[in-house]
Amino acid sequence: MYPEQRKHKHLFVLMALIPFALVGCEAPLNLESVDKETSQPVRRTDQLQAIASNDQVMIVVGNNGLVLTTAKGELQWQRHQLISQPNLIDVESCPDQSFIALSFEKQIWRTNDNGQQWQMINLGTQENMLDLACASDGSYWVAGSFSSILSSHDGGESWKESSFNEDAMLTSIQFVTNQVAYATGEFGMVVRSDDAGASWKLLEPLPNEFYPQATLFKSNEEGWVVGLDGVVMHTSNAGKSWQVQPTPVAAPLYGLHLGKAGLYALGENATVLQEKNGRWVSVTSPSVSAYLRAAETVGDQLLVAGGNGTLLALNSKKNSNSE
Repeated sequence: MYPEQRKHKHLFVLMALIPFALVGCEAPLNLESVDKETSQPVRRTDQLQAIASNDQVMIVVGNNGLVLTTAKGELQWQRHQLISQPNLIDVESCPDQSFIALSFEKQIWRTNDNGQQWQMINLGTQENMLDLACASDGSYWVAGSFSSILSSHDGGESWKESSFNEDAMLTSIQFVTNQVAYATGEFGMVVRSDDAGASWKLLEPLPNEFYPQATLFKSNEEGWVVGLDGVVMHTSNAGKSWQVQPTPVAAPLYGLHLGKAGLYALGENATVLQEKNGRWVSVTSPSVSAYLRAAETVGDQLLVAGGNGTLLALNSKKNSNSE
């Protein structure tokens, strides 16, 4: 099971960053359609990867340096493109209202003006990084290959790199409180810090070496992981044990979001699921052929983002399908 899971994870990240090519067989070029497409803030070639917000704006990031910004609650998107066109795979807001984004090119990008201008910071690591977090003290944390965790306490000026010396990809890192943090990854790896990241300890691995595509802890004790085949696992005892929760899909799940209306999982084929008393039910959404990877709550709406320029606002109060 491990080789297929590992191959799927790396292929997903790489393929999600490759724009689609539209090729016609001797068909005339429709310049009007091209102009209309390129004038839109969100385009079919966009592969959207992550969403974050502060008190003023929301930011969505994606391939080829794409940054979309909107005033919070308005959903009137402005399109920006970072000059070196890095492939952005994550974005987070920090306590000081700034944002940091992670690129596949081993860079951190930082903005202090709500996404208008960005500063690039090289991570200076040989490892591939997949996820980042901004802790409550403003420190930056990045997790990735060879079970590596990078941290900076001076705004990215210097970095400390540590590893569990396991050839495993860490796919998620999250600070639940100012002291408690979790990271998860390949071979079912789960690690926890109780001292603001100063030290980390290995917990019991996820059952069957489950490869988590995304992880979200609601509290120090309760959390979820999602991955291939529509699998969701839940812990209520800080990762000491995990139980599979039933879902109505077999599609890979790539993201988790906790909003005012509850907990959501996102995945392939525009899958949106909502947790209901330990079960997961499908949320009605438009039928589009694209992955979904990120979400943000906007009033009574759930904004979801993914491949092929998919950026949809769903009614979070609307009843889910009971399946």
